[in-house]
Amino acid sequence: KVKKEQPILVVLGNPPYSVSSANKSEFIEKEMGIYKENVRDEKNIQPLSDDYIKFIRFAHWKIDSAGKGVIGMITNNSYLSGLIHRGMRKSLLESFNEIYILNLHGNSRIGEKCPDGSKDENVFDIQQGVSIGIFVKDKKQKGLGKVFYCDVYGIQEKKYAYLKKYDTDSTKWLELQPVEPYYFFVQKDFSEQVKYNKFWSIQDIFIRSSSGVKTHRDHFLIGFTPEEVKQRMRTFTSNLPDDLVKQGLDLKDTRDWEIKNARENVKKIDWKEYIRQYAYRPFDIRQICYLQALIDRGCDRLDLMQNLFEENLGVCVTRQLSTLNFLHAFVTSNVTDMCFISIKTKETGYVFPLYLYRQKENPKKRSLSSVMLLFEPQAEYGVKKPNLSPAFFEKLTREYKKAPSPEEIFYYIYAVLYSNIYRTKYSEFLKIDFPRVPFTKDYKLFKKMGGYGEKLVELHLLKSSELDAPTAKFEGKGNDKVEKPRYEKGKLYINSSQYFEGISPEVYEYQIGGYQVCDKWLKDRKGRVLSVEEIKHYCKVVTALKKTIEVQSKIDSAYPEIEKEIIKF
Repeated sequence: KVKKEQPILVVLGNPPYSVSSANKSEFIEKEMGIYKENVRDEKNIQPLSDDYIKFIRFAHWKIDSAGKGVIGMITNNSYLSGLIHRGMRKSLLESFNEIYILNLHGNSRIGEKCPDGSKDENVFDIQQGVSIGIFVKDKKQKGLGKVFYCDVYGIQEKKYAYLKKYDTDSTKWLELQPVEPYYFFVQKDFSEQVKYNKFWSIQDIFIRSSSGVKTHRDHFLIGFTPEEVKQRMRTFTSNLPDDLVKQGLDLKDTRDWEIKNARENVKKIDWKEYIRQYAYRPFDIRQICYLQALIDRGCDRLDLMQNLFEENLGVCVTRQLSTLNFLHAFVTSNVTDMCFISIKTKETGYVFPLYLYRQKENPKKRSLSSVMLLFEPQAEYGVKKPNLSPAFFEKLTREYKKAPSPEEIFYYIYAVLYSNIYRTKYSEFLKIDFPRVPFTKDYKLFKKMGGYGEKLVELHLLKSSELDAPTAKFEGKGNDKVEKPRYEKGKLYINSSQYFEGISPEVYEYQIGGYQVCDKWLKDRKGRVLSVEEIKHYCKVVTALKKTIEVQSKIDSAYPEIEKEIIKF
């Protein structure tokens, strides 16, 4: 009665953060529609149902009802810059005269650091970054309210000391200028926006794309070798009771998947035909049993991924970043994981294949349930066609007075995405949407950049002849088991006596997407004995990274010429 009828003027606190909210009353679900109204076309708006956002919405409603008041909350800070939170931010700006945001950062999920590279800690012992939001309504709103912002970085004790010393009057606020369509509650530099908007969005270049596969049970479906996957599948399709299989394979029933039904379906087919290569992480191709019966509904991405069953290339990028820098581009030629280039945050990886294949019906498979099968391994394919927008391709052809090949276009795009100048100059834009690519009017420069892009693709797929003489070597005597990797003076130890040498600091620290490649690859194999092939593979990876850095330098030498005269979108 108090919540619904009394004119509360102050709402403050630290509401729970839970994206799987249990608070689903008719009242709050209706009110949440205000924040969701402008983003319903987004594929995933589930984060808007987080408990902390529902608490902000309730407080927002109470203050609006009273006509004046103050909200003061410390919450998850994802709403400050999240794309799907733009409607929420706009609504808050329309209601409140003044909004104060003290961003306390501390997101360990993305390895957040201070601007100077030093350690940044959370004010709570949690992984999610937080912020204090103070929303003031003291008069009838005309237009949008003002937003005042301040960053606080550092170790936990430093942040506590800041919070004790400063208040809203003594804090040195920066007034933001939130503008449509995003209305960000964080500082952004959009000075290059006019130029950037003339580039071609990767979404307008390619016809079709999709986020990567999300199995929900990697530990079961994905293995380092085909035999690892087969061993689990033999258990799954055995005559053992469901309960024993659940326990042995660590599987659980979900809303979209039941082990009983899945086992019945898979036993009807030769599941061995569905084991294929899987682009799991950068330079980390694993094996997967790629069956729809084993993957949650709507997470298989069959419609797009089947185009990677045949010879193809695809570029994987992100739409949104939660990290500071854009490092999120990599090539794939296999079915690809959603987290291929991104840690498990909002940085979903999207795949843009170069070719689309037409899959003809296979009469031998007609009797098999389409629900049961993820793809038909014996299907015949028709002629492939480029996955390129006709309007884009025609404009390029007119400009160059000749039709570039799909591969030339792909290589050019890949080179631009690996330019450090491009990544730095347009960092703010690369955080909030798919990349836009500047296409030079100079055909010779187009070809030159494409040559660099082709080199990168060959290196990243480990097909380059330059990798035949690796720059790294494996030294020392031991059992080849990865125990606790550590890097010391050009040597990367996998245990106390064995190491890879010839690894420079810049190669060791090199990142692709959310992963420090040299470190990630080994840590994912902790406890495993490396095979001879894996050791050779790792030496090639190190070499590929070294060569990548060299090619990036050449790309940056040529990149400034691109923007002198571009083909406008």
